[in-house]
Amino acid sequence: MARAKLPRSPSEGKAGPGGAPPAGASAPEEPHGLSPLLPARGGGSVGSDVGQRLPAEDFSLDSSLSQVQVEFYVNENTFKERLKLFFIKNQRSSLRIRLFNFSLKLLTCLLYIVRVLLDDPALGIGCWGCPKLKYTFNESASEINWAPILWVERKMALWAIQVTVAIISFLETMLLTYLSYKGNVWEQIFRVSFVLEMINTLPFIITIFWAPLRNLFIPVFLNCWLAKHSLENMINDFHRAILRTQSAMFNQVLILFCTLLCLLFTGTCGIQHLERAGENLSLLTSFYFCIVTFSTVGYGDVTPKIWPSQLLVVVMICVALVVLPLQFEELVYLWMERQKSGGNYSRHRAQTEKHVILCVSSLKIDLLMDFLNEFYAHPRLQDYYVVILCPTEMDIQVRRVLQIPLWSQRVIYLQGSALKDQDLMRAKMDNGEACFILSSRNEVDRTAADHQTILRAWAVKDFAPNCPLYVQILKPENKFHVKFADHVVCEEECKYAMLALNCICPATSTLITLLVHTSRGQEGQESPEQWQRMYGRCSGNEVYHVRMGDSKFFREYQGKSFTYAAFHAHKKYGVCLIGLKREDNKSILLNPGPRHTLAASDTCFYINITKEENSAFTFKQEETRRRVLAGPGRGQGSSHLPVHSIIASVGTVAIDLQNTECPPAQGSEGGKLALPTENGSGSRRPSIAPVLELADSSALLPCDLLSDQSEDEMTPSEDERLSVVEYVKGYPPNSPYIGSSPTLCHLLPVKAPFCCLRLDKGCKHNSFEDAKAYGFKNKLIIVSAETAGNGLYNFIVPLRAYYRSRKELNPIVLLLDNKPDPHFLEAICCFPMVYYMEGSVDNLDSLLQCGIIYADNLVVVDKESTMSAEEDYMADAKTIVNVQTMFRLFPSLSITTELTHPSNMRFMQFRAKDSYSLALSKLEKRERENGSNLAFMFRLPFAAGRVFSISMLDTLLYQSFVKDYMISITRLLLGLDTTPGSGYLCAMKITEDDLWIGTYGRLFQKLCSSSAEIPIGIYRTQSHVFSSSELHDLRAQSQISVSVEDCEDTREVKGPWAARAGTGGGGGGGGTHGRHSVGGDPAEHPLLRRKSLQWARKLSRKSPKHTGKAAAEWMGQQQLSLYRRSERQELSELVKNRMKHLGLPTTGYEDVANLTASDVMNRVNLGYLQDEMNDHQNTLSYVLVNPPPDTRLEPHDIVYLIRCDPLAHVASSSQSRKSSCSHKLSSCNPETRGETQL
Repeated sequence: MARAKLPRSPSEGKAGPGGAPPAGASAPEEPHGLSPLLPARGGGSVGSDVGQRLPAEDFSLDSSLSQVQVEFYVNENTFKERLKLFFIKNQRSSLRIRLFNFSLKLLTCLLYIVRVLLDDPALGIGCWGCPKLKYTFNESASEINWAPILWVERKMALWAIQVTVAIISFLETMLLTYLSYKGNVWEQIFRVSFVLEMINTLPFIITIFWAPLRNLFIPVFLNCWLAKHSLENMINDFHRAILRTQSAMFNQVLILFCTLLCLLFTGTCGIQHLERAGENLSLLTSFYFCIVTFSTVGYGDVTPKIWPSQLLVVVMICVALVVLPLQFEELVYLWMERQKSGGNYSRHRAQTEKHVILCVSSLKIDLLMDFLNEFYAHPRLQDYYVVILCPTEMDIQVRRVLQIPLWSQRVIYLQGSALKDQDLMRAKMDNGEACFILSSRNEVDRTAADHQTILRAWAVKDFAPNCPLYVQILKPENKFHVKFADHVVCEEECKYAMLALNCICPATSTLITLLVHTSRGQEGQESPEQWQRMYGRCSGNEVYHVRMGDSKFFREYQGKSFTYAAFHAHKKYGVCLIGLKREDNKSILLNPGPRHTLAASDTCFYINITKEENSAFTFKQEETRRRVLAGPGRGQGSSHLPVHSIIASVGTVAIDLQNTECPPAQGSEGGKLALPTENGSGSRRPSIAPVLELADSSALLPCDLLSDQSEDEMTPSEDERLSVVEYVKGYPPNSPYIGSSPTLCHLLPVKAPFCCLRLDKGCKHNSFEDAKAYGFKNKLIIVSAETAGNGLYNFIVPLRAYYRSRKELNPIVLLLDNKPDPHFLEAICCFPMVYYMEGSVDNLDSLLQCGIIYADNLVVVDKESTMSAEEDYMADAKTIVNVQTMFRLFPSLSITTELTHPSNMRFMQFRAKDSYSLALSKLEKRERENGSNLAFMFRLPFAAGRVFSISMLDTLLYQSFVKDYMISITRLLLGLDTTPGSGYLCAMKITEDDLWIGTYGRLFQKLCSSSAEIPIGIYRTQSHVFSSSELHDLRAQSQISVSVEDCEDTREVKGPWAARAGTGGGGGGGGTHGRHSVGGDPAEHPLLRRKSLQWARKLSRKSPKHTGKAAAEWMGQQQLSLYRRSERQELSELVKNRMKHLGLPTTGYEDVANLTASDVMNRVNLGYLQDEMNDHQNTLSYVLVNPPPDTRLEPHDIVYLIRCDPLAHVASSSQSRKSSCSHKLSSCNPETRGETQL
């Protein structure tokens, strides 16, 4: 309602000169009922308000007009509405009223019990003031005496209290009925609560006026049902008053409990009263009878004697059979719904325990297990709870896992949305230690998945601004939307950079995956294979940090150079110091170089089997003395596990330390690993120059590549010289997305026209239509992708970085299913030798046109359209089959494949009857049963770095919760970030001439002393020979064998293949795969050929000198071998025919049928394809992260290095650069494909 007042006219109310009201005039009346939410001027004059807003205006109002003062009320100002506001609408006052009502009902029930305890029927029964009659029960009597049922003994004081309570209850009931009246009187009258109130209150009021009725029995115990009703309303008002979402589960449990209690109380009191006409049971006996009856036990020792009490029991049982099942059904339904939604995370638990929240759009079992295994792998996180907030219902597999006791006590699943504050409140986001927001990578529309992730991140930041955010983004162009998050991992950025490094540093994906996974290094320790034990032990190395002033590892090297500390810490403790962070600088520097001196406040980052805090130090002086007496001839045996034994146990690692001195320098070096000429003769092992405590610029190879190394080399032709000069160094002018880190790269002086980027079509600038016509000096790198996403830009940048030599640059061909957008072409047109072509990897014509026969590496990127399938793990089916087909067609090609599911990597080398593959499968299952986070690590494709899944990098985000530096270090290693003064990852190869170094520790010293490079691991390729039993089994299974005649045939074609491989692979500067360098190194082929021929002759000597069954078996093997050879010839003819049909020259394609056993063996070291001509001898490759110092070097080892930043010391004088360049070896010699010369 609105109320209007008519005050005096303006002429009457005009004030004097001072503006005061006339004499006798009272102050303006304050409006009543105004809400405090309304502005103060709401009750003022409209006219005066206008006058205040426009004081310059002069209004002349007619005297007949009057000003109207209007008062506005939030609620109606009637007496009824005010009462309704107080008793019903206002939550707090209504809560007080209901609490008072609930107390009254409990008081009436308590007074009834008091009355029963004070009443004794044996003393007499009758009305108030009437003579009392004694009554005794007679079982033989046929009639019931109703007097004990109708009359009770009620004391005067008790009656007065009951009457007072009844009057209050009656008045309250009538008032609430009046306030809730909405036009239907009968609806109010026939409500159950109103009827019960009248039954329990009106008789007491009547007894005030008629005294004999004061002893009349009134069923006051029925007020328990009214108390139950008041309690329900009170709980609802309580939840509204504290603004908390009420729990339906709590309410339902409360209702069920109150219903049971009311049934028992009603049955107890009713039977006790009715049995006053029977055996006169006490309250306790009646309660016992009700419990026994309702529990369906029925002892029969207490039974009702008269039919009214028996009828009451029947009624109570019927009510219980109807009411209780309904309420139990509602409770079960709510319980099932709560199981789906997850309920709430306790506020008390959130304040006393620590928890993190995992927000995902859909939860798969693989994602969940990866998160839980990695998160709880850290000892200090064992007491944390994980709250999962997911909008979808929990699937069966996740539910089954979360029922395991290991996870059920620590993982809580809540169904809800991160965009709802109620659900964030349920998860107690504001009390969380961290929030992980993961994208759904299996969505067909990955951009839409990113948009959902962005909204979740915004919602969480808005609700809990102090909660640390860990966000996973799929597309790099969406990264800047969540730059406010504490840690962000962009999937496509890391993926493409890692795949690019795989082409020049083999198995970079495996190296990074091992570093970002938490492992104790116990995998494979029970295996009989030496390589599996060593590979599993080294896989336990991770990146840790420690403050130098507090470190036992590095404290003694304060004030020394970084290189000196790195070498001696590795020699003494077996730890690999890779970088540091200054106290006054947030940037992490990888291998800042020997000119960087360590300070006590520096934070050191190192690779080790465990962190320093979990290490026990034991100095073995006697062992050191024995080694000194043994002389320099020690350690010449075969390769073995480290003498610096790193024994992983539960939480503690013991490291044996040796007080060895650095050997003195006895000669200067002309190169990094050049054999010293002064002391290299005789039986004495050549010594290596010591690592200097402080940098000496004259003794160090320069780390400046601004003057390109290729310029110092002798160019054989004018054309080659011009091709080298045409590149410039600079920052790419166009970035395809916001947030990409600027990287100094090799660029074209003038952007290439878009038409020139098309490989298979000529234009007005050139007429080349195939890779052969371009005449590339280096082998191609082909990338097969569905679309040219912005992430593909990060594949090109590491391969065109300024620290790559110009002669290393491999042509890059993008094989795209869809035509790239102009903005992407604008971003890549500044890079040299980058081309694209429309085609598919499953089309042979497309592969041939893009120059696959001239390619060194093929990278098959997982397609977005195939990431989701009806059966989850079938998403990789097409990719796996296509890759296997390419292996058969192009066996010399190195193929790196990205899979959606890591578990599918076992199909990349699937051979049903290969006993070794079956043994690896059993090993993987055993490691998984032992709780390993890297059960798939022994699969040969993964160990060799030929298979990669982006889900392997999910642990990078999880580890950042404990190690906040892991994302920065990973991005530096991948080349995604370039910090001034920070080094970069590269690789070098060990040849036969470099084996004089002996051990990895001596190689560490040689690199630190000569070029200030820090080795962090080894990529090892070794031949694997089956045991005799396996050989017999395989032969019995009709596997292919090689005869002496076959070897002689292959030896004849060896010459031209070697010549072609030498010319074709000589210019392949970008790669570092040992298998390709083997093809062009004349020093390596005789050894491999000799081994394969010896093995073949041995096999032929073992075979069919016998008759009968053995001879028939041998003939079958010969026929099978010829069949396989004809199959390869058929594949070769297929490829040649397609090339002729497309008008491509066939001279570059080598006939697969003419490959020798050693040739194929050199190309199957990836673990994908078994050598079909040499089944029983194969090669395998694996990564050793931070191997022990006494690990023996082997031929064809590729060492991972962190090389100094070439731009870190540009200020050095040009004189020192020129003098030192005379000692520097080129890292881009065509024979070693850009690896550091040894």
